[in-house]
Order: sequence, then C-alpha cells, then structure tokens
Amino acid sequence: MTRVEPRPPRLPRPSRALVLYGIIGVSGVTLDYLVFLLLFNTVGLHEQLANAISTSIGIANNFALNAWLNFRTTDRLPLRFARFYSVGLAGMALTFLLLHLGSAVLGLNPNLVKAAAIPLVVVLQYLINKRWSFG
Repeated sequence: MTRVEPRPPRLPRPSRALVLYGIIGVSGVTLDYLVFLLLFNTVGLHEQLANAISTSIGIANNFALNAWLNFRTTDRLPLRFARFYSVGLAGMALTFLLLHLGSAVLGLNPNLVKAAAIPLVVVLQYLINKRWSFG
C-alpha cells in the first residue's frame, strides 16, 4: 500500500474583482506617473502641483474603470465617486508628505520618491476602497 502525502493547504485564489482591481490600478498608476513626468519634467510645473494633477487624473480613471468594468456599479455613483475620490485625496496627501520628506528634506530625486511612494499608497487605497467605496 502506498502512502499518500498530505497536501499543504491551498492558498485562496484571488477573486476576479481583486485581480481586475489590480489591473485597473496599474493603468491608473501608469497614467498618474506618466502625467507627473510630463508635467514636472517637460512642462516644468512644481512637483506638488504636478502630483496633484496627475493623481487626480489617475483617481478619476480608476473610479470610472472600476465602476464600469469591475464592480459593474451604476447605483449611487456620485456618493461612490466622492468616497473613492476622498480615499484618493488621502493617498495624495500621503504622497505630498513623502515627496516633501524625500525631496526637500532628504534631497532625493522627486521622480524616484514618487515611484517609491506609489506601492505604499496603492495598497492602502485598495484596502479602504474595497470596503467603503464599492462595498
């Protein structure tokens, strides 16, 4: 008789919504960063103004795509957008702080500071938006 080894417990498969949220998030982050690079490096806007504009564009992109493609939500869109945007503004405030600390205080390149801030801010926003904006 052969002995069957017990299988290790399976990790839960990510839900379709989580995977799509991540893909949409990447599109918004990419759009945010490209607009930031354009506004800061080409147009010459101050890093904080460039960040405010680029982040707002990324937030609006992510809300529209999540509401339409991911959560297929058509009810209470103004309320949902207000919540989603407020979470985005909190993320923008955190990014402002990180940009200030990184570039003004530590003397780091603002492009690198922005790139490093993105993963932290995205994870925090996902956790809040999942429950509050689309929950």
